[in-house]
Amino acid sequence: MKKLILASVSALALLGVAACSDSGTDNTTTQSTNPPAAEQPMKPATPDAPKPAEPAPATPAPAPAQ
Repeated sequence: MKKLILASVSALALLGVAACSDSGTDNTTTQSTNPPAAEQPMKPATPDAPKPAEPAPATPAPAPAQ
């Protein structure tokens, strides 16, 4: 019985190692893609460009009536 349990555990360990191993060669290649010609990357802001509008300052909430 002890040998059967040991053989089963050994077989499971061997299958686990075989399933998780990184054997063989990986022939996968990747290729970058170029954006379409119609899309232009964003240009950096110039110093003389107008600044975006800032939100109005918050007004304090009225005190609750007593």
